[in-house]
Amino acid sequence: MTSSPIAAPLLEADPAAGAAADEIERLNARLAEVRASIGRIIFGQETVVEQSIITLLAGGHALLIGVPGLAKTRLVLTLGTVFGLAARRVQFTPDLMPADILGSEVLEESPSGARAFRFIEGPVFCQLLMADEINRASPRTQSALLQAMQERRVSIAGRYHALPAPFHVLATQNPLEQEGTYPLPEAQLDRFLMRIDVDYPSREAEKRMLLATTGPAEDEAKPVFDAEGLIAAQKLVRHIPVGESVVNAILDLVRAGRPAESPLEIVRRSVSWGPGPRAAQALMLAARARALMDGRFAPSRDDVAALAAPVLAHRMALGFAARAEGVTLDAVIAKLVETLG
Repeated sequence: MTSSPIAAPLLEADPAAGAAADEIERLNARLAEVRASIGRIIFGQETVVEQSIITLLAGGHALLIGVPGLAKTRLVLTLGTVFGLAARRVQFTPDLMPADILGSEVLEESPSGARAFRFIEGPVFCQLLMADEINRASPRTQSALLQAMQERRVSIAGRYHALPAPFHVLATQNPLEQEGTYPLPEAQLDRFLMRIDVDYPSREAEKRMLLATTGPAEDEAKPVFDAEGLIAAQKLVRHIPVGESVVNAILDLVRAGRPAESPLEIVRRSVSWGPGPRAAQALMLAARARALMDGRFAPSRDDVAALAAPVLAHRMALGFAARAEGVTLDAVIAKLVETLG
């Protein structure tokens, strides 16, 4: 007789996970408060809000892509308030230099005449950094942010400076205005746990937004977490056991996205390069976080299917011929999800 994935977690899962049931339930109640608080500010973007929260719970960074006016900036600032994080916003422009983000050393002279360098921290020294229109900065500036995203520290004049914990980057990108922009390098795209597509709200949500935001007063987000609470939630996410069936589903999905070994003809014919091992890691953490948000004690294959697009879309690229034929990454990922059954 075979065991269900939930009943048979992998041996390497933390044995303390079973004792964390009460903690998961308490955290799930607090996350419901988070959603309710954000819902008073952001209207009709339930999937976007869910994926943003999952990104923070998984300890990752997110790239939000959408046309102007869809409340991407407002969402990031609201997340900072609700999770009790020190948030800063940087408007990326072509003339932005690495020192404008990371900080720099200045030479100071004391009253006695002694001279010494003092490091002045840049806006990256925060817990939630909003990189607005990140693709407008030069590759040099983008690469400076890359180290901060991956290592949670920056190097200035040969010295490392640790960033606050937790540290998250939520970047925005406008898909329409490409003049004066620099495509994000694949290495930096891979550092984003998820790519979150922000679409127009429904008619009903837009109506509620109009009534709520054009009156004499607007609702304000209220803190639900603090930084220590978010760190504790991120640790709990990593304690959630994952069934072998779910692990195999993640591996099957990611490996099937690589043209050299994919069983799908559309992948072999259309995809120029596929997701690497970091995609599998991201999918594993995101699936755990999604289960936690739902109050479940282990993720399922449905979590993998639901998160496939935001985790894989920016980690794959179509060939020129496929793009000319009208093939889209969404269609390719949909075929990959179908293989999960």
